[in-house]
Amino acid sequence: MSKLNEKTRKRVKRHKKIRARVSGTKETPRLSLYKSNKRIYAQVIDDDGRTTIVSALTDTKKGKTMTQKASEAGKEIAKKAIEKKIKEVVFDRGGFLYAGKIKAFADSAREGGLKF
Repeated sequence: MSKLNEKTRKRVKRHKKIRARVSGTKETPRLSLYKSNKRIYAQVIDDDGRTTIVSALTDTKKGKTMTQKASEAGKEIAKKAIEKKIKEVVFDRGGFLYAGKIKAFADSAREGGLKF
């Protein structure tokens, strides 16, 4: 296997372990992240009802670096979730390591008023 496939395989393995423990309900939905090479996708999901409540994307955010855009997206998703009367979520980092862009997103979502 190539190095890229090995990294992807490890991330998927971490993600499966996280998802075995983390599940969203109507009261405390799951804040799920996915990071591609170009953007970060975030969704607040009710796993019981199988619905996406709110979502955010880094495409339309202002900032020079991806970390700045991730921070803006975190603030946006917190604002949208609070408008829908969601104050507490469980965090699903998608198997990605909690550093850099993922940490910036989570910190700004917490600053925006979400608890996790």
